[in-house]
Formats: sequence, C-alpha cells, structure tokens
Amino acid sequence: MLHVRSIWNGAISFGLVSIPIKLVNATENHSISFRQIHAEDGGRIRYRKFCELEDREVSSQEIGKGYEDSDGTIIPITDEDLARLPIPTAKTIEIVAFVPEDRIDPLQMDAAYYLQAGGAPAAKPYTLLREALKRSKKIAITKYALRGRERLGMLRVVGDAIAMHGLLWPDEVRAPEGVAPDADVTVRDKELDLADALMDTLGEVDLEDLHDEYREAVEEVVAAKAAGETPPEAPAPEAGGKVLDLMAALENSVRAARESRGEDAEVKHLQQRKTSRSSPKDTGGKKSTSTTKKTASSPRKSTSKTSQAEKKTTKGTATKSTAKKTAAKKTPAKKATSRKRSA
Repeated sequence: MLHVRSIWNGAISFGLVSIPIKLVNATENHSISFRQIHAEDGGRIRYRKFCELEDREVSSQEIGKGYEDSDGTIIPITDEDLARLPIPTAKTIEIVAFVPEDRIDPLQMDAAYYLQAGGAPAAKPYTLLREALKRSKKIAITKYALRGRERLGMLRVVGDAIAMHGLLWPDEVRAPEGVAPDADVTVRDKELDLADALMDTLGEVDLEDLHDEYREAVEEVVAAKAAGETPPEAPAPEAGGKVLDLMAALENSVRAARESRGEDAEVKHLQQRKTSRSSPKDTGGKKSTSTTKKTASSPRKSTSKTSQAEKKTTKGTATKSTAKKTAAKKTPAKKATSRKRSA
C-alpha cells in the first residue's frame, strides 16, 4: 500500500458498479530546486501577497479565487460553487468506453496517477475491474474533474494496481504542420543500411541503468561549495559543425558505438543487408556493375596515383624476378665447384 497523501477522493463509475478510490501521484520529481537570493548579500527573496484595495499583506487563509471578466470585473468563485457543478464527474471517474491501447496517441498522455482502493468494500469491485482490463487487453477511457476542470483519462493495469493517465483533449494536441523538412530528400539504401547497423549496435537498454547526470553534477557543485572547495569544471565541448558527409558520419557513429561496447570496430559494407533488400542479378561471371561505376566515377587524381603505383609495383616485381634468375644461374656453378673440391 502506498503511504502517499491522496490528492482526490471519489469513485470509479463502472456501469452500475461504484468503486470507492483514492487518487495518488504515480510519479515524483527529483530535480534540484533553487531559492531566489539577493546576489549582493545572499539574503532570501520572498514574495508577499497584498490586497490592492486595503494595501496590506494577507494570509493564505484569506485568499480565494475569482474569474476576471472581459471588462476587468472580478467575479468571486468559491469551492462550494465548484462542488455544486452539474456534472457527474465532479466526484466520479466515469468510464465511457473500452478501446485498444494503440488507439491512444502518446502525445495526448499527461500526468500519471495510481488508483488506490478506498477501504475493504472496494477490494472486490476494484479487483474485478483490474482483471477485466487484463483479460480484454484493453484500456478504459474516462472523464473526471480535477483542479477546477473536467479532464480526459485512461485506465490501465500496472502490476496489481490500476493506473490512470491524464489525457489531453484531442483539440489540445497540435498537428505537426511545418515541422518536417520542406526539401525533397532522397535517402539511399547504403545510408539506411548504416543507420540499421547503428541501431543494431546501440541495441536495447535497461531503463533502470539510466540516471540523471545533470542532477548529480549539480549535487557535486553544491557539495564542493558547501565545503569551501572549487567546484569541478566541465570538460571542453567537442568541436561541432555541419555534417557534410552523411555516410562518413554514420560509419564513424557505428565504429564509435562498437568500440564503446568492446566489439570489432571495423565497418563493413553490409552486403547481406543489401541482398535482403533486392536479390542480385546473375552477372554471368562478369565484373560487378557497381564496381565498374565506382571506378568510372572516381577522380582522375586517384586514377593517376593508382597507375603510378602499378608501374612501381611492376618495376619492383621485374627487378625481384631478375635477381632470382641471376641467383639461380650462380647456384649450380657453386655446387659444381664444391663437388670438385670434395673429390
């Protein structure tokens, strides 16, 4: 059982079945918070709430809420006014439908809560709803009121508990217009192959192994300053710039990922992946067309360098073969001389 203060008490309306529940936060914020201070002397900066009419500071018990009309008039709204709203979701999480989970766009998902059974009488209907959700492999779409507004929600099973995700209304999610590149871009198969290889190399990760490095660094700074020591300095940022050669960037990424995992860093041309995309044609023993194209499209400088290297190699080979022939001629003479001496 969660020993967390509930933020809302009510019931789940499941047809004619009513399940008393308590709503508790399913997440918590671990980020480091700072106080505002006077930079000159370190004094705390505090905000005081004043009444404009009486020009005096008021306590939190004296503060209510009001709606500002278009002409600037403030209309007071009390908690009692909101409690008497003529909607069924004021104190009830109303289930309106059951749908497959993939019907929900992750962009709609908001805050997460756990629904805690409200006492012993709620145990049986709570378990019934949980098991029904499990067996149907569906989620429940709900409507509920919280913090002065009606909201959309989604119920799903997490372990042995029922969790509720607040959902944004569909009209609150913006369409991704004007976000994608306007230019007509063609992605080559080789680039996709390297992207696939990079994805395979990075593989999966256990989310439990991930941690907030920024928060840890801030804690180190706070600890160092509290001890009167010099805070650690950040490493120099790596030089960045425009990626001019996408293939080279992908190959370097695959190589770096493999090295970090202690694997072979060599990046091959991924012939198997390309074969799986399209079966190769029978070339009848001829040279590959792609190889011929590569040779034809290579710069002149590289061709001239290659020819020069071939000439050097030919000369070197000829010299070595001449030396071998000369040595072969001399060898029998030496053997004959040694035979005569021995005789």
